[in-house]
Amino acid sequence: MARAELTVNDLRNIEGRIKDKSAEIGIVGLGYVGLPLALAFAEAGFNVTGIDTDKGRVNKIIRGISYLLDIASPRLKKAVSGGRLKATLSRSDLRRVDTIIICVPTPLTKTKEPDLTYIVSATNDIARYLRLGHLVILESTTYPGTTREIVLPLLESTGLRVGVDYFLTFSPERVDPGSKNFTIRNTPKVVGGMDPRSTKLAALLYGHVSDKVLEVSTPEVAEMDKVFENVFRSVNIALVNELAKLCEKMNINVWEVIKSASSKPFGYMPFYPGPGVGGHCIPLDPYYLASKARQYFFHTRFIELAAEINETMPEYIVERIIGALNTISKSVKGAKILILGVAYKKDIEDVRESPALRVIELLLERKAAVHYHDPYIPDLKEESFKLKSIKLEKKTVGNYDCVVILADHSCYDLNSIVREAKLIFDTRGCTVGIKSDNIIRLGE
Repeated sequence: MARAELTVNDLRNIEGRIKDKSAEIGIVGLGYVGLPLALAFAEAGFNVTGIDTDKGRVNKIIRGISYLLDIASPRLKKAVSGGRLKATLSRSDLRRVDTIIICVPTPLTKTKEPDLTYIVSATNDIARYLRLGHLVILESTTYPGTTREIVLPLLESTGLRVGVDYFLTFSPERVDPGSKNFTIRNTPKVVGGMDPRSTKLAALLYGHVSDKVLEVSTPEVAEMDKVFENVFRSVNIALVNELAKLCEKMNINVWEVIKSASSKPFGYMPFYPGPGVGGHCIPLDPYYLASKARQYFFHTRFIELAAEINETMPEYIVERIIGALNTISKSVKGAKILILGVAYKKDIEDVRESPALRVIELLLERKAAVHYHDPYIPDLKEESFKLKSIKLEKKTVGNYDCVVILADHSCYDLNSIVREAKLIFDTRGCTVGIKSDNIIRLGE
Protein backbone atom coordinates (compact mmCIF):
# COMPACT_ATOMS: atom_id res chain seq x y z
CA MET A 1 0.00 0.00 0.00
CA ALA A 2 1.32 3.42 -0.94
CA ARG A 3 2.36 5.77 1.87
CA ALA A 4 -0.05 8.51 2.73
CA GLU A 5 -0.80 10.79 5.62
CA LEU A 6 -3.98 12.17 7.11
CA THR A 7 -4.41 15.92 7.08
CA VAL A 8 -5.86 18.04 9.87
CA ASN A 9 -9.14 18.17 7.97
CA ASP A 10 -9.13 14.38 7.62
CA LEU A 11 -8.73 13.99 11.39
CA ARG A 12 -11.54 16.47 12.03
CA ASN A 13 -13.71 14.52 9.63
CA ILE A 14 -13.05 11.26 11.53
CA GLU A 15 -13.88 12.93 14.84
CA GLY A 16 -16.98 14.47 13.31
CA ARG A 17 -18.22 11.14 11.96
CA ILE A 18 -17.84 9.56 15.39
CA LYS A 19 -19.54 12.50 17.08
CA ASP A 20 -22.55 12.57 14.73
CA LYS A 21 -22.71 8.74 14.58
CA SER A 22 -22.24 8.57 10.84
CA ALA A 23 -19.11 6.46 11.36
CA GLU A 24 -19.75 2.80 10.59
CA ILE A 25 -18.60 0.23 13.09
CA GLY A 26 -17.30 -3.27 12.36
CA ILE A 27 -17.05 -5.85 15.13
CA VAL A 28 -15.01 -9.00 14.58
CA GLY A 29 -16.31 -11.82 16.77
CA LEU A 30 -19.96 -12.05 17.81
CA GLY A 31 -19.74 -14.03 21.04
CA TYR A 32 -20.42 -13.04 24.64
CA VAL A 33 -18.50 -9.78 24.17
CA GLY A 34 -18.98 -8.87 20.52
CA LEU A 35 -22.74 -9.26 20.13
CA PRO A 36 -23.75 -7.19 23.20
CA LEU A 37 -21.30 -4.48 22.11
CA ALA A 38 -22.61 -4.52 18.53
CA LEU A 39 -26.17 -4.19 19.80
CA ALA A 40 -25.23 -1.36 22.16
CA PHE A 41 -23.71 0.68 19.33
CA ALA A 42 -26.66 -0.07 17.04
CA GLU A 43 -29.11 1.09 19.70
CA ALA A 44 -27.00 4.22 20.18
CA GLY A 45 -27.63 5.12 16.53
CA PHE A 46 -24.60 3.71 14.69
CA ASN A 47 -24.68 1.38 11.69
CA VAL A 48 -22.89 -1.78 12.82
CA THR A 49 -21.59 -4.76 10.87
CA GLY A 50 -20.78 -7.87 12.87
CA ILE A 51 -18.34 -10.34 11.34
CA ASP A 52 -18.00 -13.93 12.51
CA THR A 53 -16.72 -17.25 11.15
CA ASP A 54 -19.70 -19.12 12.60
CA LYS A 55 -22.36 -19.37 9.89
CA GLY A 56 -24.99 -20.41 12.44
CA ARG A 57 -24.45 -17.27 14.51
CA VAL A 58 -24.57 -15.02 11.45
CA ASN A 59 -27.79 -16.59 10.18
CA LYS A 60 -29.46 -16.25 13.57
CA ILE A 61 -28.59 -12.55 13.77
CA ILE A 62 -29.90 -11.98 10.26
CA ARG A 63 -33.21 -13.53 11.38
CA GLY A 64 -33.19 -11.55 14.63
CA ILE A 65 -32.76 -14.63 16.81
CA SER A 66 -30.53 -14.25 19.86
CA TYR A 67 -28.26 -17.05 21.04
CA LEU A 68 -27.30 -15.25 24.26
CA LEU A 69 -29.43 -15.24 27.39
CA ASP A 70 -28.60 -11.60 28.14
CA ILE A 71 -30.02 -10.43 24.81
CA ALA A 72 -33.73 -10.85 24.10
CA SER A 73 -34.58 -11.78 20.52
CA PRO A 74 -37.16 -8.94 20.07
CA ARG A 75 -34.47 -6.44 21.03
CA LEU A 76 -32.02 -7.94 18.54
CA LYS A 77 -34.66 -8.18 15.82
CA LYS A 78 -35.54 -4.50 16.23
CA ALA A 79 -31.92 -3.46 15.59
CA VAL A 80 -31.65 -5.78 12.58
CA SER A 81 -34.98 -4.87 10.98
CA GLY A 82 -34.24 -1.20 11.55
CA GLY A 83 -31.10 -1.54 9.45
CA ARG A 84 -28.72 -0.60 12.27
CA LEU A 85 -27.20 -4.06 12.74
CA LYS A 86 -26.20 -6.67 10.22
CA ALA A 87 -24.05 -9.77 10.34
CA THR A 88 -21.82 -11.31 7.72
CA LEU A 89 -19.13 -13.91 7.10
CA SER A 90 -17.38 -11.58 4.66
CA ARG A 91 -14.12 -9.94 5.74
CA SER A 92 -14.24 -7.51 2.81
CA ASP A 93 -16.67 -5.31 4.76
CA LEU A 94 -13.72 -4.31 6.92
CA ARG A 95 -12.61 -1.83 4.27
CA ARG A 96 -16.00 -0.11 4.26
CA VAL A 97 -16.37 0.48 8.01
CA ASP A 98 -14.61 3.29 9.88
CA THR A 99 -13.94 1.57 13.20
CA ILE A 100 -13.00 -2.07 13.74
CA ILE A 101 -13.31 -3.67 17.19
CA ILE A 102 -11.73 -7.09 17.76
CA CYS A 103 -13.72 -9.30 20.17
CA VAL A 104 -12.33 -12.77 19.48
CA PRO A 105 -11.51 -15.55 21.99
CA THR A 106 -8.11 -15.86 23.65
CA PRO A 107 -7.89 -19.42 24.99
CA LEU A 108 -4.97 -21.30 26.51
CA THR A 109 -3.03 -24.12 24.89
CA LYS A 110 -2.96 -27.55 26.56
CA THR A 111 0.26 -26.47 28.27
CA LYS A 112 -1.46 -23.33 29.62
CA GLU A 113 0.34 -20.92 27.30
CA PRO A 114 -1.54 -18.00 25.66
CA ASP A 115 -3.12 -18.88 22.33
CA LEU A 116 -3.37 -15.72 20.25
CA THR A 117 -4.38 -17.53 17.06
CA TYR A 118 -7.73 -15.75 16.84
CA ILE A 119 -6.22 -12.30 17.45
CA VAL A 120 -3.53 -12.88 14.82
CA SER A 121 -6.08 -14.17 12.30
CA ALA A 122 -8.42 -11.21 12.87
CA THR A 123 -5.54 -8.72 12.65
CA ASN A 124 -4.30 -10.25 9.40
CA ASP A 125 -7.80 -9.83 7.96
CA ILE A 126 -7.86 -6.20 9.09
CA ALA A 127 -4.40 -5.56 7.63
CA ARG A 128 -5.65 -6.83 4.28
CA TYR A 129 -8.30 -4.10 4.22
CA LEU A 130 -6.65 -1.39 6.34
CA ARG A 131 -7.08 2.11 4.97
CA LEU A 132 -6.49 5.73 5.91
CA GLY A 133 -8.45 6.84 8.95
CA HIS A 134 -9.28 3.41 10.32
CA LEU A 135 -9.64 3.17 14.11
CA VAL A 136 -8.76 -0.36 15.27
CA ILE A 137 -9.59 -1.41 18.85
CA LEU A 138 -8.62 -4.68 20.52
CA GLU A 139 -11.03 -5.79 23.27
CA SER A 140 -10.00 -9.42 23.65
CA THR A 141 -8.52 -10.19 27.06
CA THR A 142 -4.78 -10.79 26.75
CA TYR A 143 -1.41 -10.17 28.37
CA PRO A 144 0.22 -6.72 28.55
CA GLY A 145 2.12 -6.03 25.36
CA THR A 146 -0.16 -7.79 22.88
CA THR A 147 -1.38 -4.64 21.15
CA ARG A 148 2.15 -3.26 20.67
CA GLU A 149 4.01 -6.52 20.05
CA ILE A 150 1.49 -8.57 18.05
CA VAL A 151 -1.22 -6.37 16.55
CA LEU A 152 0.85 -3.28 15.68
CA PRO A 153 3.55 -5.04 13.56
CA LEU A 154 0.90 -6.85 11.51
CA LEU A 155 -0.92 -3.59 10.78
CA GLU A 156 2.29 -1.63 10.14
CA SER A 157 3.32 -4.22 7.53
CA THR A 158 0.83 -2.45 5.25
CA GLY A 159 3.05 0.63 5.15
CA LEU A 160 0.53 2.72 7.07
CA ARG A 161 1.70 4.33 10.31
CA VAL A 162 -0.18 4.31 13.58
CA GLY A 163 -1.20 7.75 14.81
CA VAL A 164 -0.52 9.17 11.36
CA ASP A 165 -2.54 7.10 8.89
CA TYR A 166 -4.66 4.92 11.19
CA PHE A 167 -5.30 4.55 14.94
CA LEU A 168 -4.88 1.67 17.36
CA THR A 169 -6.19 1.25 20.92
CA PHE A 170 -6.76 -1.43 23.55
CA SER A 171 -9.97 -1.31 25.55
CA PRO A 172 -10.68 -4.25 27.88
CA GLU A 173 -14.15 -5.76 27.87
CA ARG A 174 -15.89 -5.65 31.22
CA VAL A 175 -18.95 -7.79 30.58
CA ASP A 176 -20.60 -9.41 33.59
CA PRO A 177 -22.81 -12.16 32.10
CA GLY A 178 -26.13 -12.60 33.85
CA SER A 179 -25.85 -9.35 35.80
CA LYS A 180 -29.03 -7.30 36.13
CA ASN A 181 -27.17 -4.35 37.68
CA PHE A 182 -24.14 -3.77 35.46
CA THR A 183 -24.34 -3.15 31.73
CA ILE A 184 -22.13 -1.68 29.04
CA ARG A 185 -23.81 1.66 29.74
CA ASN A 186 -23.08 1.95 33.48
CA THR A 187 -19.74 0.11 33.54
CA PRO A 188 -16.80 2.52 33.07
CA LYS A 189 -14.78 1.90 29.90
CA VAL A 190 -10.98 2.02 29.91
CA VAL A 191 -9.06 3.00 26.75
CA GLY A 192 -5.32 3.09 26.13
CA GLY A 193 -4.05 4.00 22.67
CA MET A 194 -0.73 3.71 20.89
CA ASP A 195 -0.73 7.50 20.73
CA PRO A 196 -2.85 10.31 22.21
CA ARG A 197 -5.01 10.66 19.08
CA SER A 198 -5.85 6.94 19.12
CA THR A 199 -6.86 7.20 22.76
CA LYS A 200 -9.03 10.26 22.18
CA LEU A 201 -10.86 8.74 19.21
CA ALA A 202 -11.58 5.50 21.10
CA ALA A 203 -12.81 7.48 24.12
CA LEU A 204 -15.05 9.55 21.86
CA LEU A 205 -16.50 6.39 20.32
CA TYR A 206 -17.15 4.53 23.57
CA GLY A 207 -18.66 7.67 25.08
CA HIS A 208 -21.77 6.94 23.01
CA VAL A 209 -22.42 3.64 24.83
CA SER A 210 -20.73 4.12 28.21
CA ASP A 211 -21.50 6.82 30.76
CA LYS A 212 -17.86 7.04 31.84
CA VAL A 213 -14.68 6.51 29.82
CA LEU A 214 -11.27 6.48 31.50
CA GLU A 215 -8.25 7.31 29.35
CA VAL A 216 -4.94 5.69 30.34
CA SER A 217 -1.47 6.42 28.99
CA THR A 218 -0.67 3.24 27.02
CA PRO A 219 -2.24 0.01 25.75
CA GLU A 220 -0.09 -1.87 28.28
CA VAL A 221 -1.80 -0.07 31.18
CA ALA A 222 -5.23 -0.99 29.79
CA GLU A 223 -4.14 -4.59 29.16
CA MET A 224 -2.71 -4.94 32.66
CA ASP A 225 -5.85 -3.36 34.09
CA LYS A 226 -7.99 -6.17 32.68
CA VAL A 227 -5.67 -8.95 33.79
CA PHE A 228 -5.31 -7.40 37.24
CA GLU A 229 -9.08 -7.19 37.72
CA ASN A 230 -9.45 -10.91 37.07
CA VAL A 231 -6.34 -11.95 39.00
CA PHE A 232 -7.68 -9.97 41.94
CA ARG A 233 -10.83 -12.09 41.87
CA SER A 234 -8.88 -15.32 41.35
CA VAL A 235 -6.66 -14.68 44.37
CA ASN A 236 -9.52 -13.75 46.68
CA ILE A 237 -11.67 -16.68 45.59
CA ALA A 238 -8.71 -18.98 46.23
CA LEU A 239 -8.30 -17.43 49.68
CA VAL A 240 -11.90 -18.06 50.66
CA ASN A 241 -11.83 -21.57 49.17
CA GLU A 242 -8.85 -22.40 51.34
CA LEU A 243 -10.53 -20.80 54.34
CA ALA A 244 -13.63 -22.95 53.69
CA LYS A 245 -11.51 -26.10 53.87
CA LEU A 246 -9.92 -24.96 57.13
CA CYS A 247 -13.29 -24.08 58.62
CA GLU A 248 -14.51 -27.60 57.89
CA LYS A 249 -11.63 -29.07 59.89
CA MET A 250 -12.23 -26.62 62.76
CA ASN A 251 -15.99 -27.18 62.77
CA ILE A 252 -16.64 -23.52 61.99
CA ASN A 253 -19.34 -22.34 59.57
CA VAL A 254 -17.56 -20.35 56.85
CA TRP A 255 -20.83 -18.79 55.63
CA GLU A 256 -21.44 -17.35 59.07
CA VAL A 257 -17.85 -16.11 59.18
CA ILE A 258 -18.26 -14.31 55.84
CA LYS A 259 -21.56 -12.76 56.94
CA SER A 260 -19.99 -11.57 60.18
CA ALA A 261 -16.90 -10.14 58.44
CA SER A 262 -19.12 -8.35 55.92
CA SER A 263 -20.51 -6.20 58.71
CA LYS A 264 -17.23 -4.27 58.76
CA PRO A 265 -17.78 -1.11 56.68
CA PHE A 266 -14.13 -0.75 55.63
CA GLY A 267 -11.11 -2.88 54.74
CA TYR A 268 -13.09 -5.96 53.74
CA MET A 269 -14.82 -7.20 50.59
CA PRO A 270 -16.82 -10.46 50.68
CA PHE A 271 -15.88 -13.37 48.40
CA TYR A 272 -17.53 -16.75 48.55
CA PRO A 273 -16.28 -20.34 48.26
CA GLY A 274 -17.50 -22.68 45.56
CA PRO A 275 -16.66 -25.64 43.32
CA GLY A 276 -14.01 -23.68 41.42
CA VAL A 277 -13.92 -20.83 38.94
CA GLY A 278 -15.15 -20.69 35.36
CA GLY A 279 -15.81 -18.42 32.43
CA HIS A 280 -13.34 -17.11 29.91
CA CYS A 281 -11.35 -14.78 32.16
CA ILE A 282 -10.71 -15.80 35.77
CA PRO A 283 -9.38 -19.33 35.07
CA LEU A 284 -7.22 -18.14 32.16
CA ASP A 285 -5.86 -14.69 32.98
CA PRO A 286 -3.43 -15.78 35.72
CA TYR A 287 -1.66 -17.93 33.15
CA TYR A 288 -1.59 -15.13 30.58
CA LEU A 289 0.13 -12.92 33.11
CA ALA A 290 2.45 -15.71 34.30
CA SER A 291 3.54 -16.44 30.73
CA LYS A 292 4.39 -12.81 30.09
CA ALA A 293 6.17 -12.49 33.44
CA ARG A 294 8.54 -15.30 32.49
CA GLN A 295 9.88 -13.12 29.68
CA TYR A 296 11.14 -10.84 32.46
CA PHE A 297 12.54 -13.76 34.52
CA PHE A 298 9.80 -13.15 37.07
CA HIS A 299 7.82 -15.95 38.73
CA THR A 300 4.26 -14.97 39.73
CA ARG A 301 4.19 -17.49 42.59
CA PHE A 302 1.28 -16.02 44.53
CA ILE A 303 -0.92 -15.67 41.44
CA GLU A 304 -0.15 -19.17 40.15
CA LEU A 305 -0.76 -20.70 43.57
CA ALA A 306 -4.20 -19.09 43.68
CA ALA A 307 -4.99 -20.48 40.23
CA GLU A 308 -3.87 -23.94 41.38
CA ILE A 309 -6.10 -23.81 44.48
CA ASN A 310 -9.13 -22.89 42.37
CA GLU A 311 -8.33 -25.52 39.75
CA THR A 312 -8.21 -28.32 42.32
CA MET A 313 -11.57 -27.46 43.89
CA PRO A 314 -13.53 -29.92 41.67
CA GLU A 315 -11.36 -32.76 43.02
CA TYR A 316 -12.04 -31.57 46.56
CA ILE A 317 -15.77 -31.31 45.86
CA VAL A 318 -15.84 -34.91 44.61
CA GLU A 319 -14.08 -36.08 47.77
CA ARG A 320 -16.70 -34.23 49.82
CA ILE A 321 -19.48 -35.88 47.78
CA ILE A 322 -17.95 -39.28 48.48
CA GLY A 323 -17.85 -38.39 52.16
CA ALA A 324 -21.47 -37.24 52.06
CA LEU A 325 -22.53 -40.53 50.47
CA ASN A 326 -20.68 -42.40 53.20
CA THR A 327 -22.95 -40.76 55.79
CA ILE A 328 -25.85 -42.72 54.29
CA SER A 329 -23.74 -45.87 53.85
CA LYS A 330 -23.58 -45.46 50.08
CA SER A 331 -20.54 -46.03 47.86
CA VAL A 332 -19.87 -43.56 45.06
CA LYS A 333 -19.66 -46.50 42.65
CA GLY A 334 -23.16 -47.00 41.35
CA ALA A 335 -24.54 -44.06 43.30
CA LYS A 336 -27.22 -42.05 41.51
CA ILE A 337 -26.13 -38.40 41.56
CA LEU A 338 -28.07 -35.42 40.26
CA ILE A 339 -26.09 -32.27 39.46
CA LEU A 340 -28.08 -29.04 39.67
CA GLY A 341 -26.56 -26.34 37.48
CA VAL A 342 -23.60 -26.85 35.15
CA ALA A 343 -23.04 -23.23 34.10
CA TYR A 344 -19.99 -21.62 35.67
CA LYS A 345 -22.23 -19.29 37.69
CA LYS A 346 -25.91 -18.71 38.35
CA ASP A 347 -28.48 -17.61 35.78
CA ILE A 348 -26.29 -17.82 32.67
CA GLU A 349 -25.97 -20.26 29.77
CA ASP A 350 -22.15 -20.31 29.69
CA VAL A 351 -20.23 -23.52 30.47
CA ARG A 352 -16.79 -22.30 29.41
CA GLU A 353 -14.25 -23.63 31.93
CA SER A 354 -17.11 -24.50 34.27
CA PRO A 355 -15.93 -26.52 37.29
CA ALA A 356 -19.09 -28.61 36.93
CA LEU A 357 -17.62 -30.28 33.85
CA ARG A 358 -14.64 -31.57 35.84
CA VAL A 359 -16.84 -32.65 38.75
CA ILE A 360 -19.02 -34.69 36.40
CA GLU A 361 -15.97 -36.19 34.69
CA LEU A 362 -14.47 -37.28 38.02
CA LEU A 363 -17.73 -38.78 39.25
CA LEU A 364 -18.14 -40.74 36.03
CA GLU A 365 -14.57 -42.02 36.38
CA ARG A 366 -15.60 -43.35 39.79
CA LYS A 367 -18.52 -45.19 38.15
CA ALA A 368 -21.27 -43.03 39.59
CA ALA A 369 -24.52 -42.73 37.61
CA VAL A 370 -24.59 -39.00 36.91
CA HIS A 371 -27.44 -36.90 35.53
CA TYR A 372 -27.81 -33.13 35.51
CA HIS A 373 -30.41 -30.43 35.22
CA ASP A 374 -29.76 -26.92 33.96
CA PRO A 375 -32.58 -24.82 32.48
CA TYR A 376 -30.10 -22.86 30.37
CA ILE A 377 -27.96 -25.71 29.02
CA PRO A 378 -29.90 -28.50 27.29
CA ASP A 379 -26.93 -30.73 26.57
CA LEU A 380 -23.23 -31.22 27.27
CA LYS A 381 -20.88 -32.55 24.62
CA GLU A 382 -17.45 -32.98 26.16
CA GLU A 383 -14.55 -35.16 25.03
CA SER A 384 -15.07 -37.66 27.83
CA PHE A 385 -18.88 -37.62 28.16
CA LYS A 386 -22.15 -36.54 26.59
CA LEU A 387 -25.24 -35.80 28.69
CA LYS A 388 -28.63 -34.15 28.27
CA SER A 389 -30.40 -32.09 30.89
CA ILE A 390 -33.17 -34.09 32.55
CA LYS A 391 -36.61 -32.77 33.48
CA LEU A 392 -36.65 -31.62 37.10
CA GLU A 393 -39.68 -32.89 39.02
CA LYS A 394 -40.39 -33.55 42.69
CA LYS A 395 -40.55 -37.30 42.18
CA THR A 396 -37.33 -37.18 40.16
CA VAL A 397 -35.30 -35.54 42.94
CA GLY A 398 -36.18 -38.25 45.42
CA ASN A 399 -34.85 -40.99 43.13
CA TYR A 400 -31.22 -39.85 43.57
CA ASP A 401 -28.82 -40.80 46.32
CA CYS A 402 -27.33 -37.29 46.32
CA VAL A 403 -28.25 -33.94 44.78
CA VAL A 404 -25.23 -31.69 44.22
CA ILE A 405 -25.78 -27.96 43.74
CA LEU A 406 -23.00 -26.54 41.54
CA ALA A 407 -24.80 -23.51 40.09
CA ASP A 408 -27.46 -21.90 42.25
CA HIS A 409 -29.84 -20.74 39.52
CA SER A 410 -32.59 -18.45 40.81
CA CYS A 411 -35.29 -20.67 39.31
CA TYR A 412 -34.56 -23.56 41.67
CA ASP A 413 -37.18 -24.07 44.38
CA LEU A 414 -34.68 -24.95 47.07
CA ASN A 415 -37.23 -25.62 49.80
CA SER A 416 -39.00 -28.13 47.60
CA ILE A 417 -35.73 -29.76 46.53
CA VAL A 418 -34.60 -30.07 50.15
CA ARG A 419 -37.90 -31.69 51.14
CA GLU A 420 -37.73 -34.29 48.36
CA ALA A 421 -34.01 -35.12 48.29
CA LYS A 422 -32.42 -37.92 50.29
CA LEU A 423 -29.15 -35.99 50.55
CA ILE A 424 -27.97 -32.60 49.31
CA PHE A 425 -24.42 -31.36 48.96
CA ASP A 426 -24.48 -27.57 48.55
CA THR A 427 -21.29 -26.03 47.13
CA ARG A 428 -22.70 -22.49 46.86
CA GLY A 429 -24.20 -21.82 50.27
CA CYS A 430 -27.59 -21.26 48.68
CA THR A 431 -29.34 -23.42 51.27
CA VAL A 432 -28.00 -21.41 54.21
CA GLY A 433 -31.07 -20.56 56.25
CA ILE A 434 -32.83 -23.82 55.42
CA LYS A 435 -32.66 -26.18 58.37
CA SER A 436 -32.66 -29.85 57.41
CA ASP A 437 -30.67 -32.90 58.41
CA ASN A 438 -30.18 -33.94 54.77
CA ILE A 439 -28.04 -30.91 53.82
CA ILE A 440 -24.23 -30.95 53.81
CA ARG A 441 -22.47 -27.75 52.74
CA LEU A 442 -19.04 -26.79 51.57
CA GLY A 443 -17.32 -24.84 54.35
CA GLU A 444 -19.21 -26.42 57.23
